[in-house]
Amino acid sequence: LDSGFTGALTTLGLTPGVIGTATLDGSTGTLAFPITGGNVKYFDPEQSYRPYVQGEIDHSGSGISLTAGSTVVKLTDFVIDPGTSRLTGSVQVGDGEVMKDVYIFNLDGTTLKPLQMEGDNAVLEGTTVKVSPDAAALLNSTFGTTAVTDQLVVGIAKITVNTK
Repeated sequence: LDSGFTGALTTLGLTPGVIGTATLDGSTGTLAFPITGGNVKYFDPEQSYRPYVQGEIDHSGSGISLTAGSTVVKLTDFVIDPGTSRLTGSVQVGDGEVMKDVYIFNLDGTTLKPLQMEGDNAVLEGTTVKVSPDAAALLNSTFGTTAVTDQLVVGIAKITVNTK
């Protein structure tokens, strides 16, 4: 997690938490969401084929929560579409209705490093994750603030997939 993002959470009095199978390592500021499905194709970035990462990566059954007092926002069941540079998912505010396919994060792939192999794992790292305009508006409305800005950097993504 980017220090600007965690600083914004602290300023707003928001406490992050994990949902389902997600994990948060407080010492490194790393959020992890197990991959539960999807299919991705990777093309050589030196070639002209764009976007060079295409497909979908699913993270069902996990997510994050943001809590201030008795107000809880749950962001879950993420779907990454590298072809559109978007992460969508389900959003629930308190006990309200679950909104599906909400545009939560913008994925800036201009910072993506070339595909690396670590044993049987394919690793893509370097995409900058930013708060989407939709998520900024929802969070600001829910928590009564204007502090969550569109394109606030959340952190850097690292996707690790076992190829066997």
